[in-house]
Amino acid sequence: MAGSDTVSFEKSSLEWDGRKISVVTGLPSTFSSGACVVVAHGAGGPMYSPFITYFHTELARRGFLTVKFNFPYMEARKRIPDRKEVLEDSFRRVVEQVRASPHKPTSIFLGGKSMGGRIASQAVAGGLESDGLFFLGYPLHPPGMPAKLRDSHLYQVKVPMLFVSGTRDQFAGKHLLDEVVQKLGSGARIHWIEGGNHSLDPGQGKAVLNETYVSIISLLSDWFTEHSKRPAGA
Repeated sequence: MAGSDTVSFEKSSLEWDGRKISVVTGLPSTFSSGACVVVAHGAGGPMYSPFITYFHTELARRGFLTVKFNFPYMEARKRIPDRKEVLEDSFRRVVEQVRASPHKPTSIFLGGKSMGGRIASQAVAGGLESDGLFFLGYPLHPPGMPAKLRDSHLYQVKVPMLFVSGTRDQFAGKHLLDEVVQKLGSGARIHWIEGGNHSLDPGQGKAVLNETYVSIISLLSDWFTEHSKRPAGA
């Protein structure tokens, strides 16, 4: 089902220790109480990239409160990502802002593209509260370096996890990611995009890409709904 809500966008910012980040909240016209989805960008593209903009907007059209933001290095237009402590702290501060907002979501799901999803999982493994994690192309290892797995912290995560990955993703060999998800147990699920690259693009033209992204939005929407807390009195 295509999203039908109209969406308004609220801009804000966070500043601390000489750092500043921009935040954009997608507010569905029908939202009164429900789930919030925080979508973080990857290492090479800001929150205004077409990929992040699409998922931020379309999930809001499905009725979810959505939040995207720039990490400090991206806000400052630098190419090299911040230290992991700074990246994880940024996620924590964004979540604190969401929880303190007048929208009062009943559930919060964290994730994003590549590095954004990985940082979300590291923050949750370190104690940040969340109702679930989603990964739009999890960077399990650097390209061509399958021995350097970035999975150790995932086994400390106690919330549900959804991995969406392309079978041609150079950052996540299929058999390796399958093994990791199997080790994670029943709380983790993986959905493969046949022929998909690190941006989940099957490489068969715009029509197929659009169909693929719409199917991912439906997958995410169903998963968020399944794992959301019910509003009080519902």
